[in-house]
Amino acid sequence: MTSILLIQGANMAYLGKREPELYGTTSAAELDNLLMAHAADKGYALDIFYTHLEGEAIGRIYEAAEQGVDGLVMNPAGFVYAGHALRDCVKAAKLPYVEVHMTNIDARGMRSALADVAVGMITGLGVQSYLLGLEAMLHLLEEKK
Repeated sequence: MTSILLIQGANMAYLGKREPELYGTTSAAELDNLLMAHAADKGYALDIFYTHLEGEAIGRIYEAAEQGVDGLVMNPAGFVYAGHALRDCVKAAKLPYVEVHMTNIDARGMRSALADVAVGMITGLGVQSYLLGLEAMLHLLEEKK
């Protein structure tokens, strides 16, 4: 079975409460339920990992690579500003990586420190960004077969 790791970076655990004018009112638990239903419907294993600490994200990515996880989807969130160690980890782990953001980070004047190691990015579509990111990863993994 195809397996995907989804990492939710700094501040994402507070989804639904933090700046709802930007991120909406969907809670982290509601988003998790939606994404797990997507995984069940499409027949892949999904592991969702939340962290506010870049080092924890790095450790989880290396663990996933060692376990044979097929792909990485991540909203680096607060790590976009200075996540160079995380960027180096993603590059070293050699997992296909799709980056997602609920808001259009370019329109907000941000550039992700991890953008250049992503196969692709989906931004600005709210919760839908995650579903599209997972679909994109499934497509990439299917092409690799």
